[in-house]
Amino acid sequence: MRKNYEYYYNICDQPDYELFYKQCAALEKHIPGLMKRILLQDIDGSLIQTYYHEKGELVVHNDYFDGELYIESDFDIEPYFE
Repeated sequence: MRKNYEYYYNICDQPDYELFYKQCAALEKHIPGLMKRILLQDIDGSLIQTYYHEKGELVVHNDYFDGELYIESDFDIEPYFE
């Protein structure tokens, strides 16, 4: 069963490995206390990077099935990028 997150951010309308890693690096740089978990790779080549923060979970998807790069989060990440 897939978890429902409160926040969704579409980063790109197609999967992009380079942009995926850049997005992960930006999150790690700008969100204090973000703890990186294991990087998962699906059979279709999709990448899923999960993070834990005291405010909840954050997941970056480079998704070949859905054809997009996006972030799902339990908390609003926009204030960290202002």
